[in-house]
Amino acid sequence: MPVAARNVSGGCRLPAELNSFVGRRHEIAEVKRLLSEARLVTLVGVGGVGKSRLALRVAFDVRRAFPDGVWLVELAALETPELLVQAVTETLEIPDRSARTPIEVLTDHLRDRHVLIVLDNCEHLLVECAAMVEALMLRSAGLHVLATSRQALGVEGEHLIPVPTLQVPEANGLRPSTEAMRQSDAVRLFAERAQVVLPGFEVTNANLDGVAGICRRLDGIPLAIELAAVWLSALSVQQLLARLDDRFRLLTRGARTALPRQQTLRALIDWSYVLCTEQERLLWHRISVFSGGLDLGTAEHVCSGDGILPGEVVDLVTGLVDKSVLTRVEQGATVRYRLLETIRQYGRDRLRESGDEAALRVRHRDWCRDLVTRAQQGWYGPDQVAWFTRLRSEHGNLRTALDFCLATPGEVESGLVIATALRFYWIAAGSLREGRIWLDRLLAADSAPTPVRARALLVNARLAALQSDFAEVAPMLEECRCLARRLDDAAVLAGATYVAGLAALIQQDPAAAVDLLDAALEGNRTVDDQMGVVNSLMYLATAHSLLGHDDQALTQFKECLAICEGRREHWFRSYTLWLFGIQMWRHGDTARAVAMEREAIRLKEPFNDRLGIALCIEALAWMAASQDAERAVVLLGASQETWRAFGGPLFGYLSGYHEAAEMVARERLGGKGFDLAFHKGTVLARTEAIAYAMGQGAMPEKPSREPSPLTRREREIAQLVAKGMSNREIAATLVIAQRTAEGHVEHILCKLGFNSRAQIAAWVGAQEDGLPGSSS
Repeated sequence: MPVAARNVSGGCRLPAELNSFVGRRHEIAEVKRLLSEARLVTLVGVGGVGKSRLALRVAFDVRRAFPDGVWLVELAALETPELLVQAVTETLEIPDRSARTPIEVLTDHLRDRHVLIVLDNCEHLLVECAAMVEALMLRSAGLHVLATSRQALGVEGEHLIPVPTLQVPEANGLRPSTEAMRQSDAVRLFAERAQVVLPGFEVTNANLDGVAGICRRLDGIPLAIELAAVWLSALSVQQLLARLDDRFRLLTRGARTALPRQQTLRALIDWSYVLCTEQERLLWHRISVFSGGLDLGTAEHVCSGDGILPGEVVDLVTGLVDKSVLTRVEQGATVRYRLLETIRQYGRDRLRESGDEAALRVRHRDWCRDLVTRAQQGWYGPDQVAWFTRLRSEHGNLRTALDFCLATPGEVESGLVIATALRFYWIAAGSLREGRIWLDRLLAADSAPTPVRARALLVNARLAALQSDFAEVAPMLEECRCLARRLDDAAVLAGATYVAGLAALIQQDPAAAVDLLDAALEGNRTVDDQMGVVNSLMYLATAHSLLGHDDQALTQFKECLAICEGRREHWFRSYTLWLFGIQMWRHGDTARAVAMEREAIRLKEPFNDRLGIALCIEALAWMAASQDAERAVVLLGASQETWRAFGGPLFGYLSGYHEAAEMVARERLGGKGFDLAFHKGTVLARTEAIAYAMGQGAMPEKPSREPSPLTRREREIAQLVAKGMSNREIAATLVIAQRTAEGHVEHILCKLGFNSRAQIAAWVGAQEDGLPGSSS
């Protein structure tokens, strides 16, 4: 299971391995071969056979063949099919607050990229995964998908690789040598895992028969072997084998309809379950309601009681970790615990059999409701980043709680409370669409005219406004106002007026925005809603600025900033600095404006606020245009990819500044100079772009004299051609089919107007020297 992310080429992230990877040489080679020839490869096999580990190892090995990244999308904890595409979008860190459908956002992002996506644990979302993969592959020629599932996706062009159990020593009556035993993948895995609990353990002449028997008895199933090896801390090899024989002999008299390997794995987990104490089993049941893990404090809060004292939980958690039931995962300064999906499902089945599942899911729901309520109360203050990080960690649990509220009679109001309390998290996490999905479904499930519904409508309208989905904003605000008047809720009325003012501002009607936001500010002050006051002030000042009301704008920006600084708040402060910085620049104080934008970027980084950072980089470009046109254009290029992902700047009321900066820069640099500088910015990695914007990075060196006509993949292949590689050698290096390599070379020759590989090599050399390419 993952403990940390390791960065690889293309900005991709794969989880680190907690322990060694054993065997699978043939399977690794076969998956690599198929990935070079096919765009969809699915690893199929029973639970516990090692599909996920195999996929991750292959993905890591072939990462250099995918210049735009290799990404793991974990689906085991995703219980809501409607969020599948959203989950992929979030994993790929695609910023989007538009009203486009998730599949449109994803296909647009992947259209020109050469990417490998690992879809792990597809079996419970089989139809949805198949539809998504098919849609993406039709529109994204450079996309490759490596899926793991207990059955095929059923997509045209899919190549299946059954993942077998590990090789075990043959039981042919002949006693294998110790060396032959050590060549068995199953034995190697057992020995390596045994060494963790019994340092110095080795396969010797004395124990090799017992080790071979254990591996055969477990059918070479990796998860079963790992679970069994744990018991060498208390048993000898022969004792372990004897108990396995007894256990499985007893169990095979039972359900004979199960496949033998599934029966073996179930039996092994049954055995681990029996060897747990009564309290450990009880904790196992209860933890199974969590998706994506939990920390110790949460386990103590939700899982104690009725047989488990809070003070006993830490010892029980330690016992389950020692028995490999729970996996310990470090996340920064905290430790979380997760159940492998096979073990989690086992625990859920046992919980259901006990009759306690409904009660535990209510406990889980109550915990989520309490968490988001406290987060909402603590959001506006010095602990904001900590709350954001915590909610990020619990995103899977929040989804599970919301799904429970939708599926359970009488729980809709709790779901509305949770989804509404997450209003700033939906925005800060870039999850506007997901927030709207939950709110739409919950609002449709119960139309009772309650205060909770009024607040939910308000939040939903706000998210829709931020997506520029104004056709949906108006009816939601109308119903919201009617309910608020009926309930005499002045806070909701002030919020509705704020959302209407924000919508007017985004639609480039600053005069209407001033009237509405001024009324919203007064209303929020009357009900003492400090976050509402800051929100209203920030955009009211912006509207005044656009109308040329500089005095009002400066006064309100300063007041807003003072309030945020007094609370040591980060999110609103960063957006206030962004907007205030633009006003200061317009007022002639460019140095102070630049400092404000850079401080805003610093505040935004812990939230990974890609939109906000891009907005600040844009503003820095405008500020540089009149003094350093090249720097300005590099910054414009650096922010281009974000705008492409969003489908255009969200805050269109500021678009005039972009157009003015571009016009000034083109006049100063000329067309070719502008294109060259813009290209410098587009090739910057995100961290490089931020460093450059912060004044910490030098101007990119040795760019092409003009933007390359080749795609990133074609440039990579051109470089290999320049090294003298044949098409066969290029195919082997990049893990692609030889005919694919041949096609790329033909495209390169056509685009450059060449007729020989020697000309490609000369062109590459000229590019590296910073000289114009020759077509002679």
